[in-house]
Amino acid sequence: MLHTKCPRCRRGAMFSGGLYNFGSNKIYDHCPHCNLHFEIEPGYFYAAMYVSYALNVFEGFILVAATYAITHNADSPWLYTAAILIGLLLLSPINFRYSRVLLLYWLSPKINYQPHLDIDDTTPYL
Repeated sequence: MLHTKCPRCRRGAMFSGGLYNFGSNKIYDHCPHCNLHFEIEPGYFYAAMYVSYALNVFEGFILVAATYAITHNADSPWLYTAAILIGLLLLSPINFRYSRVLLLYWLSPKINYQPHLDIDDTTPYL
């Protein structure tokens, strides 16, 4: 799950490009290894917005706690506003990917891990 691999075969990549590559942070339509269609039904990834919102709230609380632990300043609301906005802006590509990964791995009852698909097709048979 941490490597953003397909939830069914755990071999094929779910995303094209790197994490912080601008313009190429897209999810594939199908798994390149087992041909699983990632968008199970039309508009399926709209539910990832709710997962992303939960991740943002959690990360916002962590950023506030870290800002207070570093600065010990409880008087300036602008310090905390700037820390949250900048921190969440930097974490947005991570939230984009992992909201979809969490949705497919944990919140999709139709998709289960199938161990017989978790084989390496690239090694030659001797």
